Amino acid sequence: MARTKAFRSGNSLAVRIPREFSLDVGDVEIVSRGDELVIRKPARDLSRAFDLLASMPKDFFKGGRRQPKSQERPPLG
Repeated sequence: MARTKAFRSGNSLAVRIPREFSLDVGDVEIVSRGDELVIRKPARDLSRAFDLLASMPKDFFKGGRRQPKSQERPPLG
């Protein structure tokens, strides 16, 4: 773990990232998890999404979606 300073930059809060944590990208994603902020490279493909879906419990949709029925509407035109 490293410590660093947070400071104001205009209307934003900025954090100086130490060199040993530098990323080789221009844009980053920031996610809030409770009292933590996670800074990461943006995903370049959907492999992370597939991993998250695969890790869901088998009974996740056991009871179904419980979505209301679609409304009946006259055709357009």
